[in-house]
Amino acid sequence: MARKGKVLVSRRGHSWTRDQLVQRFDCVIAEPDAVMAMDDDARASITGFATLMSPVTPSLIDALPNLEIVSSFGVGYDHVDAAHAAGRGVIVTHTPHVLDDEVADTAIGLLLNTLRELPRAEIWLRMGKWQSDGAYPLTPLTLRGRTVGIFGLGRIGLAVARRLEGFGVAIAYHNRSPRTDVTYPYHGSLAGLAEACDTLVSVAPGTKETRHAIDAAILEKLGPDGVLINVGRGSVVDETALADALTAGTIAAAGLDVFEDEPNVPQALLDAPNACLLPHVASASVGTRQAMGQLVIDNLAAWFAGDTPPTPVPETAALIR
Repeated sequence: MARKGKVLVSRRGHSWTRDQLVQRFDCVIAEPDAVMAMDDDARASITGFATLMSPVTPSLIDALPNLEIVSSFGVGYDHVDAAHAAGRGVIVTHTPHVLDDEVADTAIGLLLNTLRELPRAEIWLRMGKWQSDGAYPLTPLTLRGRTVGIFGLGRIGLAVARRLEGFGVAIAYHNRSPRTDVTYPYHGSLAGLAEACDTLVSVAPGTKETRHAIDAAILEKLGPDGVLINVGRGSVVDETALADALTAGTIAAAGLDVFEDEPNVPQALLDAPNACLLPHVASASVGTRQAMGQLVIDNLAAWFAGDTPPTPVPETAALIR
């Protein structure tokens, strides 16, 4: 049976997705604080919410008495209180799969940039130093002979691992439980993985359990030639501990595409010459972002047509079953 109602669309976020939503559904475009100021009838008319990265808090969910579905833009959905939504009987969906390859490509690029200092070498050329000062200094780090540990061997982590195989490096991983479809060595703890590798690639989601999982102790286990790459969630890394480790030489370098308080990046990381920093661009190509937006639309369209949304999050998948 088809369902009816208005779709709340967050004002900030991916503009192509927002434009497509407006064409497809009866939409109300507003940020959460404006929703709280709506009258009761206006809030009661909203049955769907397309969040293009705006937070979906328990108070917002409770303010929408007839909310049925939250369709979130992005594979990570830590900005949505999915547990509270499930308790209210509200379906939450996200956009996995369609960005896996793009993020994995970026992770490899970020790793190479961090090890070989390629962005700094380009700046050297553009500033005329190649002509005035000679060749760019030899980089102390290389990918050759490294052991790469992947924290979070899900879809994206596996795509990263498959790409790394072509570089001839050793690969290991840590998950909550081992996978049965890979032969990479499994470590039952993050500490064990860090002890066994010199390069740690974090693709872990941002949860209460993973917050600051990569702390001073983990960084120390990587050793003075250690390198950290994070394309998962910024909250997984203790950024203060990381800045201290980079300054003290506890590890050699870090490459980050995500941060705990985006778009605010700690000054200590900005000042670190051995940190390669990107503004959360791992999935930021036109084609990939449009594919993510289309999945936001497809989840809503399926629900309002009376069908099963294609990509519910685990916390609310049981509501559909």
